[in-house]
Amino acid sequence: MGAITLSEIGDKTQLLALALAAHYRKPIPIVLGILCATLLNHWLAAMLGYWINAWLTPEILRWVLIVSFIGMGIWMMIPDKDDSDAEHSRWKKYGVFTATLILFFLAEMGDKTQLATIAIAAKVGTVIPVMMGTTVGMLLADAPVVFIGDRFAKYIPVRTVHIVAALVFIGFGVAAYFADPWSFVPHVPAP
Repeated sequence: MGAITLSEIGDKTQLLALALAAHYRKPIPIVLGILCATLLNHWLAAMLGYWINAWLTPEILRWVLIVSFIGMGIWMMIPDKDDSDAEHSRWKKYGVFTATLILFFLAEMGDKTQLATIAIAAKVGTVIPVMMGTTVGMLLADAPVVFIGDRFAKYIPVRTVHIVAALVFIGFGVAAYFADPWSFVPHVPAP
């Protein structure tokens, strides 16, 4: 959850949340749209991670996680562009909740937090706890932006947070490199 929250700060979906809040000025439907979009998106991501866990050998899974986490760490160093202003105006006819739901779901496709959700689910081999944890992480980063707006963003050095989050992801990748491959197979106690 913490890694997801860190990776979301300054991310395009957080910037989208800020743009939607500034445009619509209706925080409750925006946060509910973010919640529903994230639950659906991260459920799909966790299902993919679960499938990867079930079908890959521990050694292959270990290397997938090493590359995924280090890749996400490097990707965290690349700042996102805020292209949401022109994009969200096309969705106004759908209403605040539906526009937020669709825009957030689409913006999250292939995003760092979605890839992190896949990697976490692949490591732990579960869907619902991963989906819930990553969704809470997203909401911890995005809901304050919606409610407080740009006043909140002024006090957070986004570049520093990106660097810390990048180091966390790279640390996960390095830890996976030194870990026993069988540690990536969840232990299921006998009935």
